[in-house]
Amino acid sequence: MVSINFEEKVMLQFPIYLDNCATTPMDESVLDSMLPFFTKYFGNAASHSHAYGWQAEEAVKQAREQVGELIGATENEIVFTSGATESDNLALKGIFESHKTKGNHIITVKTEHKAVLDSCIHLEKNGAEVTYLPVNRNGLIDLDQLENSIRSTTILIAVMYGNNETGVVQPIKEISKIAHKNQILFFTDATQAIGKIPIKVIEDDIDLMAFSAHKMYGPKGAGALFVRRKNPRVKLIAQIDGGGHERGMRSGTLNVPAIVGFGKAAQLCQMNMGDDAANARRLCDKLEQELLKTKRVFINGDIKHRLPNVSNMSFANKNAVQLISNLSKDIALSSGSACTSGSHEPSFVLKAMDLTDQEAYSTLRFGLGRFTTEEEIDYTIRQFVQLLQED
Repeated sequence: MVSINFEEKVMLQFPIYLDNCATTPMDESVLDSMLPFFTKYFGNAASHSHAYGWQAEEAVKQAREQVGELIGATENEIVFTSGATESDNLALKGIFESHKTKGNHIITVKTEHKAVLDSCIHLEKNGAEVTYLPVNRNGLIDLDQLENSIRSTTILIAVMYGNNETGVVQPIKEISKIAHKNQILFFTDATQAIGKIPIKVIEDDIDLMAFSAHKMYGPKGAGALFVRRKNPRVKLIAQIDGGGHERGMRSGTLNVPAIVGFGKAAQLCQMNMGDDAANARRLCDKLEQELLKTKRVFINGDIKHRLPNVSNMSFANKNAVQLISNLSKDIALSSGSACTSGSHEPSFVLKAMDLTDQEAYSTLRFGLGRFTTEEEIDYTIRQFVQLLQED
């Protein structure tokens, strides 16, 4: 491994965190906003008969407004959940159950998050017919193929905004246009993209959108589902019953501290997104350019249509698991999605992009974030250059 001097040890904190696609560190101001709601303002937001409940309800309302403002939605279009996985389940299963009289066909993509794919598998057991669109070598779908897959029974098109392994961004506006031209609802999982690039649900013509707080410097355990209220008014069947919370779409006592943190995180993303994205893109480009010089690396996914903070790279004749093990004390990385990283199978996302098993097994995902520094990237480059020179 590369030796480091005393000054560098003081400057860097180990292990360097480059797994921001799995989760992000909470912004300190987010934590500050949450703390009073654990102790001083601990009321249940559904308690409408006293001040403790009113305070909690008002805090949730403010957070709902903050989250809505980030994506260009009204507060009444934000349904709070426990995270994006629940939001995905609610969207897919809720729409399927509420539209049974119209049809049973759903179109999605082979590279979706497991929360979408597994929900579709569940629905297939309950009578749904699902088309899983392929992607090209760059990770993008074919819009003509999408349109040709539509049937008279198609009720929903579900396409991820930005991929959680490669960062590839799909042509969302074009997809939603195709969906609505055929009177079909459009749902997108924007968990990786939210807070990284501007997303406006009305401009993008999105009907339902899932996302989560912990991917945007907020707390774990808080997510949201945008549900459009007009043009069209989207109706879905709740998947959790008991109390009629969240306008009847998701019952359960609201996690007020986490929701407050979610709102603050959304506000910070709205303020800092431009600077965050520019810094991440610059550092990501530097990392890639230096490693590409070794001639032992290639980048997976479309380099023009992708998130600014994600790089998915394959390393010739290297095993990703071994690389992670060798670097674990110095650099925190993953070989793919945190939801499937324990699997010994090659990434299904990369396989769908026509990578060989060997190429997939040699791949690492670099997820940069708001707090990633130039010094950390410089150190990472030196470490990898030396590893790639070792045979």
